[in-house]
Amino acid sequence: MYLFINKQAACMQEKLERRSNRDRTAATRAALLKAARALFIEKGYADTGTPEIVAAAKVTRGALYHHFSDKAGLLRAIVEAEAKEVASTIEHATRDAETPLDALTEGADAYFEAMRTPGRARLLLLEGPVVLGIDEMAAIDSASGGQTLLDGLRLADRDGRLAGVPLKQLSEMLSAAFDRAALAIAGGAREAPYRDAARSLLKALLLGKT
Repeated sequence: MYLFINKQAACMQEKLERRSNRDRTAATRAALLKAARALFIEKGYADTGTPEIVAAAKVTRGALYHHFSDKAGLLRAIVEAEAKEVASTIEHATRDAETPLDALTEGADAYFEAMRTPGRARLLLLEGPVVLGIDEMAAIDSASGGQTLLDGLRLADRDGRLAGVPLKQLSEMLSAAFDRAALAIAGGAREAPYRDAARSLLKALLLGKT
């Protein structure tokens, strides 16, 4: 019985230690991401050094390179998290849409809402494309569910509203327009006129009227 109890205690101790290690690892990674995000927004990626990041995160430089291959890897992880948040907001907002037009307009509204998060427009629309490149940003967008706009256009096309229109290219053009609006809003422009313009554009596209 004594040996059995000792083995149980040792097993429990081992499990606690593993969980404690996992918790420390997760906390270190979270601290690095939080510190890097704040610095990239405040100073920009190019003007932020890894010594500043580890100092702000209160971890060692070795910890940074244990979790991320380099500074670009840190930005990539931040951009992936931001893109997932945007996609989640859009998916939640359009879940109960009754028509393709409703899905697209509610999705546009949700995009503007998601991009109001301070610093997000800079990370996703300025720093990300410059550092990671357009192709990698497109892959991140696709992996995080960012094809919701194209899916909405395909749904509208099944109703015969966009017959003959190249949907992928149309999606890219609309996305670029929404991104430009998000940057303007992040720079201090009023959001309401951009929301109204987006709604008018989508109505004209699907219904032939504003």
